[in-house]
Amino acid sequence: MNREELAAWLRLLLTPGVGTDSARKLLAAFGLPEAIFGQSVSALQVVVGLQRAHALLNEPEELSAAQQKLEDWLAAGTDRHVLTLADKRFPAELLEMADPPLMLYVLGDVNALHHPQRLAIVGSRNPTPQGQANARQFAQALSQAGVCIVSGLALGVDGAAHEGALEGGSPTVAVVGTGLDRVYPKRHLNLAHRIAAHGALVSEYPLGTPPLAAHFPQRNRLISGLSQGTLVVEAAVQSGSLITARLAAEQGREVFAIPGSIHAPQSKGCHALIRQGAKLVESANDILEDLRLPSGPASLFDTPKTGIEDALLEALGHDPVSLEALQARTGLDTATLQARLLELELEGHAGRLPGGLLQRIGSA
Repeated sequence: MNREELAAWLRLLLTPGVGTDSARKLLAAFGLPEAIFGQSVSALQVVVGLQRAHALLNEPEELSAAQQKLEDWLAAGTDRHVLTLADKRFPAELLEMADPPLMLYVLGDVNALHHPQRLAIVGSRNPTPQGQANARQFAQALSQAGVCIVSGLALGVDGAAHEGALEGGSPTVAVVGTGLDRVYPKRHLNLAHRIAAHGALVSEYPLGTPPLAAHFPQRNRLISGLSQGTLVVEAAVQSGSLITARLAAEQGREVFAIPGSIHAPQSKGCHALIRQGAKLVESANDILEDLRLPSGPASLFDTPKTGIEDALLEALGHDPVSLEALQARTGLDTATLQARLLELELEGHAGRLPGGLLQRIGSA
């Protein structure tokens, strides 16, 4: 885009009272934004009403500053891009949506948005240790098989999925709810830089947009829309992850869910999805087979570990358990039990849950 085209798109987005729905109607009626602003009040009024028609003919006060800010951002690196609905690089899957964004800001490799195999992985911001491990290990195995992992850069499952994807070697895409000149949450600053270097950060929100609560459910439609399927790792019954799963189903995408303990609140959302028709998965290859992709390398999910024979692991089982119950099962004194549990935690075979509960992790 040249400066005039970019300015026209920004002006359309910044015009007071003209939201994305009205903007799409105007684009359908008149073509590119430059043509919209060349229309008469009467012509515009037919599409969006008199008040919006008058607003469209007055340049927004903040347009000049917004344009300069965007131009400065774009000039700072060749890995910065703005895609409009008219750009041939705009993901075709998003054009099929009822409410596609008018513009996408991309930091990283635009080609990641067109990777031939893309899967969304979403879940709780406060996962159990097992959920955290599942997200990372599934993402790693799928990435090793050539799948681009799409998620939302949030704490918990999202972050673990991006980490696993980076370890697997394929690109990963993070769809965020802020402007791309901000990182939220801040503790994922380093992760965001790594994603931009080995995939892409994507946002529909202008530079400078803060992390507003309403933006995160809205961005979920892009996470599911960019993906051939969505895997829910852990989710409470009322959660944003279930919104993403619902949107995926509405968009005709596959929905997968990992079952968990019947006692864990974070598993209830996945169990609800499975009852509603989501596909229960126990390994990365379950997903690869369903999407008709080549099977990935053996992972922790495909071959149980047999090298660790430990009575304490057997006593832990696979459901959350209290220290008192574990002590009753094993007959170990408190000091010995705590010392062995610490070893298992450091080895990554056990984790602690809220309320003093403990849980076995992985397939150890």
